[in-house]
Amino acid sequence: MGRHTRLMSEHVPTPIEDYAVLGDLGTAALVSRRGSVDWLCLPRFDSRACFSALLGTPEHGRWLIAPADPDAVTTRRYVGNSFVLETIHETSTGRVRVTDLMPLGDGRSDLLRRIEGLEGTVRMVHEWTVRFNYGRTRPWVARHTDDREDRTDEIITAIAGPDMLVLRGARLPHARDGHHVDEFDVSAGETFTFSTTWFRSHDEIPPPLRVRARIRETIARSEGYAARSDYVGPYAEAVTRSLLVLRGLTHEQTGGIVAAATTSLPEEFGGERNWDYRFCWLRDAALTLEALLGCGYVEETALWRDWLLRAVAGDPEDMQIMYRVDGGRDLPERVLEHLPGYAASRPVRVGNAAVDQRQTDVLGEVLISLDHARSRGLEETDDSWHLQRALVNHLAEHWEEADNGLWEIRGPLRHFTHSRAMVWAAFDRAIRAVEQHGLDGPVEHWRELRDQVREEVLTKGFDPGRNTFVQHYDTTEVDASLLTLSSIGLVDGDDPRMLGTIAAVESDLMREGLVMRYRTDTGVDGLSGDEHPFLACSFWLVTAYARAGMTTEATELMDRLVGLTNDVGLLSEEYDPIGKRMVGNFPQAFSHLTLVGAALALAKATGEATHEAR
Repeated sequence: MGRHTRLMSEHVPTPIEDYAVLGDLGTAALVSRRGSVDWLCLPRFDSRACFSALLGTPEHGRWLIAPADPDAVTTRRYVGNSFVLETIHETSTGRVRVTDLMPLGDGRSDLLRRIEGLEGTVRMVHEWTVRFNYGRTRPWVARHTDDREDRTDEIITAIAGPDMLVLRGARLPHARDGHHVDEFDVSAGETFTFSTTWFRSHDEIPPPLRVRARIRETIARSEGYAARSDYVGPYAEAVTRSLLVLRGLTHEQTGGIVAAATTSLPEEFGGERNWDYRFCWLRDAALTLEALLGCGYVEETALWRDWLLRAVAGDPEDMQIMYRVDGGRDLPERVLEHLPGYAASRPVRVGNAAVDQRQTDVLGEVLISLDHARSRGLEETDDSWHLQRALVNHLAEHWEEADNGLWEIRGPLRHFTHSRAMVWAAFDRAIRAVEQHGLDGPVEHWRELRDQVREEVLTKGFDPGRNTFVQHYDTTEVDASLLTLSSIGLVDGDDPRMLGTIAAVESDLMREGLVMRYRTDTGVDGLSGDEHPFLACSFWLVTAYARAGMTTEATELMDRLVGLTNDVGLLSEEYDPIGKRMVGNFPQAFSHLTLVGAALALAKATGEATHEAR
C-alpha cells in the first residue's frame, strides 16, 4: 500500500483535544497535532466548509503538512499571546518547525504555513484536498502561472461555483486520484512556505502575502489586545488565553460573537446530540461581554451593542435567541447525510432549529451585560436605550409564559426557575438604568413586576423540604443553572437556600467530580442518550463556592478545571472524566467565558488584586 493510500484510509478520529485553533477574526481553522487542517469555513464562521475531515475522513477535505514518520515526537505552542501556532516535529533524522496562522488585519482570507528545517533532514508529507460545501463538492483544480509585475509564480486553483482557493508555494503538490500530494526533504536552514487563499471566483486572484511582515503584524495585534486586560488575579495565563479565544470567536467587522467554531462535534460519541454552534446566541454573547468587561474591555461592548441593534431591529415580538454573524435571521436546520460524523456521531447538522424557541432568560443576560457596561462608562445612545426599554416592556406583557429554558430543551415548555430568575434580573437592571443612570422608563411598573417575579421564584422555584432551588416549577430535580442565582443578585452567595442548592448539585449532578447540566434520564429534554459533564457548569460551581465563602473548595475545583485545558490552553464544551478526553464543539466560548468569570469571583473572594476586587 502506498503512503498516500495509507494516509487516506486512516478513519480513526483525531481526539478533539489534539486540535489547535487558528483565526483571523472572521473565521477559524482547526489544525491537528499531526499537522492536518481538518476544519475550515471560508470566508466566515458560518460559511460552508472547504476542509471537513473533522466530521468525516480525509476524503472530505483537509490540508496536511506533516512528517512522513508516524512516530515523530511533536510539541507545540502559541507564540506569546497570539494564535500563531508553532509546532516542532522531531524524528530520528532531524527536527522541523511548522508555523501556522491566519493573518489578521488585512481583510483577506488566508491560511499561511511555513516549514523551517532546524536540525538534520526530515521527510515531509504534503496533501491538499479541497472539498467545497462541507466535503460534498469536488472542485475543478488546475495549475496556472500567475504573472505579476515583479514575479512569476506557479499556483494551483480550486473552483466550484462562487468559491475559489489558490495554493501558493515554492514546491507545489501534484494531482493524484482527486488529491494533490507530495513528499520532500527539509534540511537544516531550509524554509518552505505555503499559503491557501479564498476569494470569490469572479474576482481576480489576490497577490502573494508578505510572509514575514504578516507574521510579525499578526503577533503584534494579538499582543496588543492581550495587553489591554487589567486582570492581575490568579490563573492569569488561563484567563488571558480565554480572553483571546473569546476575541477569536468575535467577527471583527460585524461584532457578532459565535458560540464555537464548529458544528456537530458530539455531546455523546455515537449519539444524536450534535448541534451547530457557529451562530451568535444573544445569551452567550452577553455572557462573553460580562467576562470581557470584568477584565477591562469596554470597546467590544459598544461593537456588540451596535450588532444587537441591527440584529433585533423591528418588533420586539420578533426577537430571536440567536442570529447569524451578520445579524441574519434565517438559520434553517438540515442534516448533511453525506458526512459520517465525528466518531460516527450522526446526524451532522448545519443550522439550528432552536432559533425558533422561546428562551425567557435571554433578555436578562443581555441587560446584565449592558448594565455592567454602563457602570464601566459606556454611554447609552438614544437608539440603544429605546431598544432595551421596548424589550423590557414586551417582557412585562409576556413574562409569565413557559419557555424552553437555557439548555434549549426540545421537550414540553416549562416554567424553568433559571428563566424566571433572569426575568427578575431583566426588570432589576432596567430599574437600575433609570435610578442610577438617569434613563427614562416606567420604573414603578417594573419595580412591581420585579418584586412579583422574585416572590414567585422563591416560592414555586424552591423546595423547602430539601432546601434547594429546583429545575422548574413541576419537579424536584436540580439544574446546574441554579448555581448562577447568587451571581445575578437574586439571593446572597451565603444564603442558606443557595448553600442548599450547592449541596443538591453536588449530590445529584456531580460525575467524577465535574458537574452535569441536569439529569438526562428524567427525559426533560426530549432527546435520547446521555452527555458528559458540561465545563461551564463546573466553572459556575467555582463561582458559587467563591460567593459562598467556600474558597478552599473553589480553588481545588478551579485547579482541576484549568488543568483540563489542552496543551495550547483550549477547552471544548464538555469533558469525559472517565475517558479523559474533550467532548463537544470546540473551542467553546461558554467554557472560556465561565473560566474568566470563575477566576474573577475567586480573586474577589480571596482578596487578590483584580479589577473586580479593588
